[in-house]
Amino acid sequence: MSVERYIEGEAAMEALGAALGRAATAGGWIYLHGDLGAGKTTLVRGLLRGLGHQGAVKSPTYTLVEPYELAGRAVYHLDLYRLGDPEELEWIGIREIFAPGHLCLVEWPERGRGVLPEADLLLELEYAGDGRRVRAVGQTARGREVLDGWLGG
Repeated sequence: MSVERYIEGEAAMEALGAALGRAATAGGWIYLHGDLGAGKTTLVRGLLRGLGHQGAVKSPTYTLVEPYELAGRAVYHLDLYRLGDPEELEWIGIREIFAPGHLCLVEWPERGRGVLPEADLLLELEYAGDGRRVRAVGQTARGREVLDGWLGG
């Protein structure tokens, strides 16, 4: 199951992220693909703010992971752009991060191939004129449920 949306502007991308956070109530693994500047972190920022995060949202490009405790749930934002080897994920506690019930948002997941579990929901963000095209693919039953609640898949 897949759904595509055209998004124009940062506020619209953040609103899309907030709606995703409301739909992913049972947690899950959400992987974000897209070129630099395509809006991955903006979507994650919207999701985190939609769950009540008040502070700044920085991309964990250098730290690899930023943990949040929001609305009584563990949310992890990973950015694997600078990951040298997928095995390095063991050093940051990947098994504890990807525990049942946690919501894990992973930018550049292809860099963790072979170590990361299968995504429930894949998001592909790409430039489309003045906006972005967001394609969402539910890969598991949980992913399809989130997708249906989020975009009416």
